[in-house]
Amino acid sequence: MKIAICDDEKEITRHLAEKIRILYPEAEIAVYASGSELLSVDEPLDILFLDIQMNGKNGMETACELRRRGRETIIIFVTVVEEYVFEAFDVGAFNYLVKPFDDSRFIKVLKGAVEKYYERGAADVETAEEQQPQYAKDILVKKGGTHIKIKADDIIYAEIFNRKIIIHKTDGDVEYYGKMSELEGLLSETAHGDFFRTHRAYLINLKYVKKYNVTTVWLEKGTALIAKKNYSQLVKAYLKYNQRCNAERG
Repeated sequence: MKIAICDDEKEITRHLAEKIRILYPEAEIAVYASGSELLSVDEPLDILFLDIQMNGKNGMETACELRRRGRETIIIFVTVVEEYVFEAFDVGAFNYLVKPFDDSRFIKVLKGAVEKYYERGAADVETAEEQQPQYAKDILVKKGGTHIKIKADDIIYAEIFNRKIIIHKTDGDVEYYGKMSELEGLLSETAHGDFFRTHRAYLINLKYVKKYNVTTVWLEKGTALIAKKNYSQLVKAYLKYNQRCNAERG
């Protein structure tokens, strides 16, 4: 977290820096004596204490330039004239301090700004997660010379019968000549790993499991066999699936 102070009064700058170090010793503190100096550095700042009445480029002009550059710095204006504060909110200021200010007011404002900083960080993480590559929702299987698109979420289970793969869906079945390992590979890229190979001849969608024992899985439509060696892994996979579903439901 980088906190900057831009003020042409050295005593105010020193006072603010000391208070910040006491409350947030891990923070990086940068000090600027004028708006022009701050803008010349052109580096991202998380929180900025910005004096409005400075010689040269004043605080309001400096803030406007920061916003023009697309900076989302959390700005706290510092002023001796409270009337200037009304203009501050035109540039999206977070808060303000009127000189001379007491410690309680300063602490309240700074803590609020830090909370906002961490809230933004959490929101950025959520956004980044949302922007991660999404799992495919459909697969394509080839039947003769025709490619058929199947919605992965609609697949209840697949089985091998008479050298064919039969995909049992919520709205009907699709049969084609193929390899179960290839279908498993396609579905491993969908639905966050909701599919599990219970047996060499069966691939199930955990979403549609109703119950199971050591030999059989009962699904919403049909049943699948479980190879003895796969049973413990099925139990773990189904538990993980339910935990994820519960977490998503919140």
